[in-house]
Amino acid sequence: MIKVIEELSLNSWPSLQTMLYDGWTLRFANGFTKRSNSVNPLFYSTLNTGEKIQYCEEIYQRRGLDVVFKITPSVHPENLDQILELKGYIFDSHTSVQVLELADSDISPTQIAVLSNTLSKKGLLSFCQLTGIKNQNKSALKKILNNIVTEKCFASIGEQDHVISCGLAVLQDKYVGLYDIVTNINFRNRGFGREIVLNLLDWSKNKGAENAYLHVMLDNKPALKLYSKLGFKEIYTYWYRIKR
Repeated sequence: MIKVIEELSLNSWPSLQTMLYDGWTLRFANGFTKRSNSVNPLFYSTLNTGEKIQYCEEIYQRRGLDVVFKITPSVHPENLDQILELKGYIFDSHTSVQVLELADSDISPTQIAVLSNTLSKKGLLSFCQLTGIKNQNKSALKKILNNIVTEKCFASIGEQDHVISCGLAVLQDKYVGLYDIVTNINFRNRGFGREIVLNLLDWSKNKGAENAYLHVMLDNKPALKLYSKLGFKEIYTYWYRIKR
């Protein structure tokens, strides 16, 4: 299950460039998000681990990027986290991966969101404002969203022509991934985030999805509480090792 979710996640939030290196996937997106600018060591490799790490360091540093490794319970080699820690890589962004079986879930939105398979210029601006994305990263974000190959859905809820909550769902096979569920700070704790999730899950179920998954930082207590109430269950955690 871990490798399935990780492969789905790679597709759902793509990079701008990808390099395959002896079982490791190196991703590059001009430094925008760790997800799209990290080494994903998911598959068995044959080369010396120390030499592989050095090679990855040279590639990322040549691009002026931090060297970032994503560590999951399925990394290869299994002791990679310990090796990176001894090399001075810092621990960052401990994240919970959670899943929900849609067949047995009560998915009944009470507020209808605006759904679209594309993001307009205005929608992109609203998305950036709510998620706090800086101007220099807007181009990378737009390219990443355009690079999503499988079916996707953007959901938003507005008030007086202003988007106050939004989110993204990406569908592949029978799985749907939820990304960047965010609400304007002035409108939080009023159920908008919950309605975005329910609208996206409802869209997904109608499209044939059977399982939903998402990533949530372990220090994001409100989000953890919301997803728990909706029935999401943690199946594993991951984190990043970073060398700046």
